[in-house]
Amino acid sequence: MSGRRILVRQWVVSFVVAMTSKFKTNHLMFPLLLIAMGVSSVLPGATEQSTGEQEITSESAHGALGEGNRFPSAATCKTCHEDHYREWSVSPHAYAQMSPVFNAMQGTILKRTNGTNGDFCIRCHTQVGMNRREPLFMSNVDRHPVSREGVTCIVCHRINQAYGKESGRMKIVEGDLFEPVYGPTGNKELRRVIESGEYQVNTERGKPGRAIHTDVKKFFRFVTPGFCGVCHDVNLLNGFRLEEAFSEYKTSPSAKEGVTCQDCHMGTEPGRPSGYAVAPAARIGDAETKPRKRTNHMFPGPDHSVVHPGIFPHNPDAAKAATIREWLTFDYEAGWGTNEFEDAVPDNAVFPERWNSVDERYEAREILDQQFALLDEYLAQRKRLLQTGFTLGEVVTERADEQGIRFQVQVRSGTTGHGVPTGFDAERVVYLQVTVADRDGTVIFKSGDVDPNGDLRDSHSLYVHNGELPLDPYLFNLQSKFVIRNFRGSESERVIPVNPSFDPLPFIRPLTQSSVLLGRPVNVRKHRSSIEPNGSRWALYEIPGTQLTGRGPYVATIKLILGMVPVNLIDDIKEVGFDYGMSPRDVAEGVLEGHVTLWERDVVFDVSSKDRTPGQ
Repeated sequence: MSGRRILVRQWVVSFVVAMTSKFKTNHLMFPLLLIAMGVSSVLPGATEQSTGEQEITSESAHGALGEGNRFPSAATCKTCHEDHYREWSVSPHAYAQMSPVFNAMQGTILKRTNGTNGDFCIRCHTQVGMNRREPLFMSNVDRHPVSREGVTCIVCHRINQAYGKESGRMKIVEGDLFEPVYGPTGNKELRRVIESGEYQVNTERGKPGRAIHTDVKKFFRFVTPGFCGVCHDVNLLNGFRLEEAFSEYKTSPSAKEGVTCQDCHMGTEPGRPSGYAVAPAARIGDAETKPRKRTNHMFPGPDHSVVHPGIFPHNPDAAKAATIREWLTFDYEAGWGTNEFEDAVPDNAVFPERWNSVDERYEAREILDQQFALLDEYLAQRKRLLQTGFTLGEVVTERADEQGIRFQVQVRSGTTGHGVPTGFDAERVVYLQVTVADRDGTVIFKSGDVDPNGDLRDSHSLYVHNGELPLDPYLFNLQSKFVIRNFRGSESERVIPVNPSFDPLPFIRPLTQSSVLLGRPVNVRKHRSSIEPNGSRWALYEIPGTQLTGRGPYVATIKLILGMVPVNLIDDIKEVGFDYGMSPRDVAEGVLEGHVTLWERDVVFDVSSKDRTPGQ
């Protein structure tokens, strides 16, 4: 879509929403609004591009490149950039659209805003899908395979405009493999490769040889933090600043020192400006290009995969072996394809048709073993990054006697580039779990424990809400919270930032007051709990003497734990269902498996007193 058409569409949307709000005729204006926003495909019966290209494998997408594909797959780039592909394939960028949590959140917000949120969320997660004008909400199984790749190679390397903070709204330069790509250094090395004759490459369509792009255009924004800020500063339509990673960076010590986002997130050590590897950027057959600055494309972060390992990480071999639907029927947890399982399989065992052959199950297991190794590598990098960002500081004992125990725990930021957590900080769970026990192991105090759903005992815990468990008064959690203004007055804390509406057809309304003059949007705000660069927060814990057992010394076990998202978010978005046939419990269990203990410490309180019954 051209820039002019986008502007016209945005003007129409603004006009329709304003008129709808003014005259209260949203039931009449809404079809026009949907057409203006291009989201008619989310309505029942819509078919535009929703079923025409179902279950296209990476192999078939790769084959289509020679036929003039508009958006080349990362599998194509893998031919010469195998190491880059491997890192990217397991990254949060590659997982951006595959995530069932994101997909359900996108669907839920569309439903609650009656479609008027449009592509606001999804355009950051599948720029290819939105450039292809795919439906805003559908199963990833039925999306084009390149759309499923999320923030794929061409999302960065086919951008030629300095978009600024556009919240992900950008146009990918279209063209097949032979068309130019964009990078930080230009085409000097590419020109040598093409002209040397050493690499046996082909620059013309329809001719034999290893196909290669014909030019690398130097794009100065590529090495600047502003390039990251296109997607990593997210502002809602009502002026609310949803994510501010780039804005935080701009005022950080790192920015003043000239340390960039790339220096910390694409270097040799995740989360630190540790320099870059020096290695060939490409391997063409057995010949390597000249060594140069080599950036890491794994980008570890708080997110992790909760889906079947046959469909993520992205893997052309897995895509060639089976479709997504077929992989979802492969019960890897039962041990299919292992000697232990196959040696004990009864003769009358029944398998899905695709996996009926024992040889096919063994071959699938070989692919999954590679997937597991890559996932483990990512999780190790993820933990290293998070340990850099969050550290346990001092533990100060203020009192430890018969009258009780009182102590404080310091949590510190280990980064100078932005706050921690950053980005969608209302989604991140970073908490202290503190358990105090006497010498016999009897627990006398706990905070940061979770309810049966896996949620902390805060106001969003269903068990706390229903009165089945008490609120945790000492809970230390760096998760920010959304505070939403109701359209009929009052405020409430919400899991997702969608204002509740009492109208039959809710939609996103334009502001009636200037957020610039007020300094903030008037209908939604965020109660931020993150820690500023080089900053710290203290957690206070107090145990009255009546809870002491008299069997000292007492030991406090302190853990700093991070989770990708809270389970209550899974509950809040379950109304539209989860992709890949996953249940809310499946997703929640996957989320909880990814909770990682970053730091752990024991502190001893040597309280000497006579044995007595607690409460005396």
